[in-house]
Amino acid sequence: MEPIKNVRSLLIQPFILFTLILLVKGYIAWGPIFEDTPLWGPLLTEIPFLWIIFCLFEWLATKRKLLWYMVTNLFVTALFFTAIIYFKYYGVVVSYHALDQSRQAVEVSDSVFSLLAPQYLLIFTDIIILTVWFFASKKARSWRESVVHHRMSRRMLGSVLILSLVLCTMNIWPNRASMNEVVKAEKMGILNYEAFTLLTDRDEEPVPLEEISQARIDELKGITPPETPAYYGSAKGKNLIILQMESLQNFMVGLKVDGQEVTPNLNKLAGEGLYFPNFYQSAGQGNTSDAEFTVNTSFYIPPRKAAVIAYGEKDLPSLPKLLKENGYQTATFHTNQVSFWNRNQLYAALGFDRYYDQEFFGTDDTVFFGASDEVLYQKTTEQLQKMDESEQPFYAQIISMSSHHPFTIPEEKYKMTLPDRYEDTLVGDYIRAQNYADYCLGLLIDELKEKGLWEDSLLMLYGDHLGLPLHSMSEEDLALARDIFGHDYTYSDMPNIPFMILGSGAKTSNEQPQLGAQVDIMPTAANLLGISLQDHIHFGQDLLNQNENMIPERYYWPSGSLITGDTLFIPGTAYADGTYYPLKKGGTASSGVTEDQYNRMLQLFELSSSYVRQQPDRPEASEEE
Repeated sequence: MEPIKNVRSLLIQPFILFTLILLVKGYIAWGPIFEDTPLWGPLLTEIPFLWIIFCLFEWLATKRKLLWYMVTNLFVTALFFTAIIYFKYYGVVVSYHALDQSRQAVEVSDSVFSLLAPQYLLIFTDIIILTVWFFASKKARSWRESVVHHRMSRRMLGSVLILSLVLCTMNIWPNRASMNEVVKAEKMGILNYEAFTLLTDRDEEPVPLEEISQARIDELKGITPPETPAYYGSAKGKNLIILQMESLQNFMVGLKVDGQEVTPNLNKLAGEGLYFPNFYQSAGQGNTSDAEFTVNTSFYIPPRKAAVIAYGEKDLPSLPKLLKENGYQTATFHTNQVSFWNRNQLYAALGFDRYYDQEFFGTDDTVFFGASDEVLYQKTTEQLQKMDESEQPFYAQIISMSSHHPFTIPEEKYKMTLPDRYEDTLVGDYIRAQNYADYCLGLLIDELKEKGLWEDSLLMLYGDHLGLPLHSMSEEDLALARDIFGHDYTYSDMPNIPFMILGSGAKTSNEQPQLGAQVDIMPTAANLLGISLQDHIHFGQDLLNQNENMIPERYYWPSGSLITGDTLFIPGTAYADGTYYPLKKGGTASSGVTEDQYNRMLQLFELSSSYVRQQPDRPEASEEE
């Protein structure tokens, strides 16, 4: 009995007890985030970090020592839980920058809850038990008193502290330069990674403005703009309508489920205009708002934050401002509150004349957190008709929302019956939501034609970002995706979104094979409208006059990821240990992404960030906060 008593006495000491509790939670967190969790991983990375804190408690804390242990347990548990949920959606390890998204997380709570799995909630079990026991049990008082009076040997504490500091240094220092944030977090440990990011995350000195030129950008991209661009001004003086469709991935175009067309209107439009199937998202942490930013500026998203948070106070060079200089009136249409994702700042930074949000569209016929796409398109086309009565052409950006994650649209919005195997799955809900969004798209096209807007407008249509995050899909979802794609759903399938150019000014309808991304939309639109970008820095390229492209990606993929040729490249610790994924169905990835391209891509990111950071602040930005 004596050995058992000694073991029990040892286990109730908070240093040992909370070490064991948080070690278990470390393994729970590592499982869904890292592909292969080594047995020693959390033990040698997370525990040394915690021991540094615990040693300080044992040294400095007195009466409230147990409380500090419990608070630490709660904080670390919340961090591990957040890391799991964040990774399941974004595929990256969370950092303190995610605090910027706390308000948005409340707005999209349905999406957050859809990512929860019951087993992840078990990570909070001990907190509930300990808290109830701490306040309700008479034995807890004697435990608290014994903890206060128990003192660990200072020699032992010193030894543990030194060992922990050495292990943390060995985990952090060799991996500090790793490009891949997931690899970095695995090598360092989640807690070390978070601390390292918080303490070292500083903006580097920007490249001076005089060193940033369009010629340098084009050289890094490996392109030469033509002296006489093809199709320049073919839509001159026409209205421009840019339609951003929520979570629309390219595989939806032409998709049939047991013989049923899922997106008949998209399929028809793909055959009537220019369709770019090899097109990729440029959005990141800000999702929809990032897409709005990059499409309207042709700049890359910032390295760590949503664009609207990092750049919302700036006076940004933009497509709306460029078109206003050329006699256009401008407006943007979005059914949610304009304060969502700080769009009031984004639209001011971009220079839109007017925005129309929930106040204009109302809350009737709501799907998720705004009026349905049916209401969006009906009221928007009515407003566009009024704008068309002016002598000025207009630029209108329309943001659809009804196919938002988690895609559980109201049953009365169902426009197709899915086979039983799709019921109660993320893939099934996604297909049904996109089918409804496509139905609404058909209504929009009809309204544009009925109101006489179609023939006098250039329409550009694209998806804002991926809809099916690989990391949050169940085995059942992955099997359904495998049936759809004809291969395992991979990183290279996720960012692929459609882009179409329709209506007046578009050249002969056909499929365009060249690579493109959202950052390329502004230069392509400017060329068709006959507006020069000579004095306007841009990082995209005119897709109708360039065949080669180099598309940097970040956030949903580790920093340093690059799409070019037939390959998606994702770096490891650096370029040398990166991984290649084929872009084409049934294809094999070539090692065609060279180290020179990789380094040029990093320079492009640096130039974009430097250029935008040095734009002047808007005088009224501080008042908007």
